Amino acid sequence: MTSSSSDTYDVILDARGLICPMPVLKAKKSLRDVPDGGILKVMATDPGSVADMKSFCEMTGNRLVSSKEEDGVFVYHIEKAGA
Repeated sequence: MTSSSSDTYDVILDARGLICPMPVLKAKKSLRDVPDGGILKVMATDPGSVADMKSFCEMTGNRLVSSKEEDGVFVYHIEKAGA
């Protein structure tokens, strides 16, 4: 697990520059590398990813721990649901 003073995650996905539906599709694929209960950090620049990540988590049973925007980059922390 990687962490800094305010950022903890197991796997990071840089989806900056990708447009819908690619950030969600890549997040789904990246979650395979996250242990159950672990955190995937996603960075995206597509404003549509805000609604997409929320819907994706609701449909898959994963938990959207946080969602914020920092200087034009949307940052999400997704907790992988256990088996």
